[in-house]
Amino acid sequence: MKDIVLAFGRAGRSLLRRDIFWHLVWPGVLATVLWSVLAVLLWTPVTEGVFGWVSGWAFVGSWLSASEAAAAVMLVLIKFAVALLLVPLIYVTAALLVATISLPLMLERIGRSDYADIEQRRGGSNLGSAWNSIVAGVLFLVALIVSLPFWLIPGVGLLASVVLTGWLNQRAFGYDALMLHADRDEMLRLRTDWRPQMLLVGGGSALLAYVPVINLVAPAFAGLAFVHYMLETLRKHRLQHGVTVLDAEPVARGSGSRELS
Repeated sequence: MKDIVLAFGRAGRSLLRRDIFWHLVWPGVLATVLWSVLAVLLWTPVTEGVFGWVSGWAFVGSWLSASEAAAAVMLVLIKFAVALLLVPLIYVTAALLVATISLPLMLERIGRSDYADIEQRRGGSNLGSAWNSIVAGVLFLVALIVSLPFWLIPGVGLLASVVLTGWLNQRAFGYDALMLHADRDEMLRLRTDWRPQMLLVGGGSALLAYVPVINLVAPAFAGLAFVHYMLETLRKHRLQHGVTVLDAEPVARGSGSRELS
């Protein structure tokens, strides 16, 4: 848990760097504007369509048709669920933009300033990052659609959204965080062995999606948190296994690397 808190702190510090901030803010702004416009244009047909769909359920339709009050309550719940659904849709759009475009561009800067002692073995690639993000996004949307009927139960929609978004974070950003520094074996091993901790990092970051204003940078913060958490984990993994790490200040020390055993 200490390492997770430390990663969050470092992510906040990186987010405020002038050479990083704007590149990680624009995905959230773009995603918010896009889905807000769509919500305004499609609000009525979507809510009416969902209400018609729910009314078609055998165990619900007769109840709604027999009571105007029940129908009114159901319509309110549907509108609330649709509004709540906008949060994960905005988040997944921004997260995919961060994962495929912004974070790979910023990773080298963060690695150079904060993790210069870790050798870059480039086990991943930008193409692999894009493919991983697309797969993660598709699986997220499928799970989101499957969970929609449960969103009519107060509180379940919020819980489902946080859990699914936490999973999306660890799937999308776990690859990006390691692709520059880890080799293929390290990427597979760390993402497998540390999956529970990655889900905690992802879930903690997902909660920020529901905080006004801060939600604009929530996907970027999640990406940076994973960069710091996974690179620190990689650093410790190599130290424990006696792997060579680069000298963080080769010119000052007069040596390019040192062997640990």
